[in-house]
Amino acid sequence: MEGASFGAGRAGAALDPVSFARRPQTLLRVVSWVFSIAVFGPIVNEGYVNTDSGPELRCVFNGNAGACRFGVALGLGAFLACAAFLLLDVRFQQISSVRDRRRAVLLDLGFSGLWSFLWFVGFCFLTNQWQRTAPGPGTLQAGDAARAAIAFSFFSILSWVALTVKALQRFRLGTDMSLFATEQLGAGAGQAYPGYPVGSGVEGTETYQSPPFTETLDTSPKGYQVPAY
Repeated sequence: MEGASFGAGRAGAALDPVSFARRPQTLLRVVSWVFSIAVFGPIVNEGYVNTDSGPELRCVFNGNAGACRFGVALGLGAFLACAAFLLLDVRFQQISSVRDRRRAVLLDLGFSGLWSFLWFVGFCFLTNQWQRTAPGPGTLQAGDAARAAIAFSFFSILSWVALTVKALQRFRLGTDMSLFATEQLGAGAGQAYPGYPVGSGVEGTETYQSPPFTETLDTSPKGYQVPAY
């Protein structure tokens, strides 16, 4: 984008909702937001089943409560982060400071990269625990929820990696300094430089004035005579 700073135009410009909604970054955030719900939602609703020996609830992933807690925390964190970064994208156009824009992009880049890694860890962890889960009535009851959480964990890896790539591209775009040069100079490139103002400190010969003492000197003072030799 010509004349842009970190993927956005001049600060204070009007936001076009249609173009904003069609941006790949916006679509990726919405998709990641939906994937996060598809991960922690099934675990919260159906991820805990009754044990064979009593009414006590246990995690469907091999009875490992840490697996369920990790999946819920990961999905809930992604849910809140997507909403926060989507709001930041809306307000990004209004950020006038180049330094603040750079910090926002770096925050997006760092968080997206971190969550991509955590989604990979979560996918491997949940898959491993599900493979070790012994078959039973509870497993059959919550099997669809467990498989849905694993599947959308994998899809979340792809979406958050894509968000990381988009943030990296925005960071590499940097800032077009001509955007700020035109604001400071306030003149077009083809405009001639104004000439030196007439009469500002340099006086011509026409403005010369006589000295303050206008009386002529008398070369022959009164009472004095030149001696004749």
